[in-house]
Amino acid sequence: MRNVWLLAAAQALCQSGSFIVVLLGGILGSHLAPSMALATLPVSVMIVGLALNTIPAASAMQRFGRRPVFVGSALLAAVASVCAGLAVAAGDFWLFCLATLFMGANNSVVMQYRFAATEHVEPGHASRAVSVVMTGALVAAWLGPELGARAALLVPAVKYVGSFYVGSACYVAAAVLLALMPAMETRLKGVSAGPSRSLAEIAAQPDFRVAVLAGIVSYAVMSFIMAATPVSMHVHDHHNEAATKWVIQSHLFAMFLPSLVSGRIVGALGISRTMLVGTVVMIGCVAVAVLGGHAVAHYWWALVLLGVGWNLLFVAGTTLLTTTYRPAERFRAQAVNEFAVFGSQAVASLMGGVVLGAIGWEWLNLVSLPLLAAMLVGSVLVGRRMRRATA
Repeated sequence: MRNVWLLAAAQALCQSGSFIVVLLGGILGSHLAPSMALATLPVSVMIVGLALNTIPAASAMQRFGRRPVFVGSALLAAVASVCAGLAVAAGDFWLFCLATLFMGANNSVVMQYRFAATEHVEPGHASRAVSVVMTGALVAAWLGPELGARAALLVPAVKYVGSFYVGSACYVAAAVLLALMPAMETRLKGVSAGPSRSLAEIAAQPDFRVAVLAGIVSYAVMSFIMAATPVSMHVHDHHNEAATKWVIQSHLFAMFLPSLVSGRIVGALGISRTMLVGTVVMIGCVAVAVLGGHAVAHYWWALVLLGVGWNLLFVAGTTLLTTTYRPAERFRAQAVNEFAVFGSQAVASLMGGVVLGAIGWEWLNLVSLPLLAAMLVGSVLVGRRMRRATA
């Protein structure tokens, strides 16, 4: 488990840089963008960068190994974070978006940490390895927004420039940590050289399709609502920055705090039931947002439920995915999953600001219900198949 914990530490550092963008992207966008409809674009572009780099990142890892790609990507993100700070100092919205695009590209590599972790444990412990790596993001949920807020005046001339310089230091620290790790393919040498199926055969498996659907629903719904929250709170409802930070920080904690136990929950309830519970909790977020109000407490409860539901659905979906491919197929299967999941997330995040401006906070939440309903059906079908297989 040593490598798994090292990956968790690297994830904590890299995600801290990303969460600075999550906290400040919409706020800075509302001041720098030529139109309020583009206020969430910096956060959305970061997700686009993630989606666009999923397949190139997987191909690079297949060719060069995981460690060199992990280290190189973290260093590129450090440069991009410095560029984001310079863009804020210059008041250049488009340069800021370009910088967040490259920071997002690193996130596609960071998301592979969870798959790398499963390669260093026995198959029966895959859910635990995934949840351990995700505890790194739990640390980042506190560290990223805290650094972003505390370093806001590090460069006195322009607020928030220093936040991105500190984020760059986090990426450099992650690169150093990853460089000190042993090579990550040792355990699979000789195993991944076996026969592999075509992508069409892999994708034809019902469990593979439901696993991908779980990733799509968890990330698309979460990003759709989360990206719009700072704008809805701070710009539309005039809540102050401290309240907005608290809600986003609480949401990020809710996303990753369950990682301490979500692996065990999957083991106790099973994959299908955990996906079902996660989906129901996310529906609870929609209910609070629609039936509650616009007070800080209503935003807080909605975003906390959104985070908890996301974690359960995502961990269970990832665990299900690892059962659908052979070692020789892992990079291709993972790349297809990541592209589908984060491509959908990018579209959802890009739509967040536009939908919020067009139909408001309540209807924005209601729009997510069809995806959640589809996930309920998928969870039930997976449960039935597993029960039949066991019988």
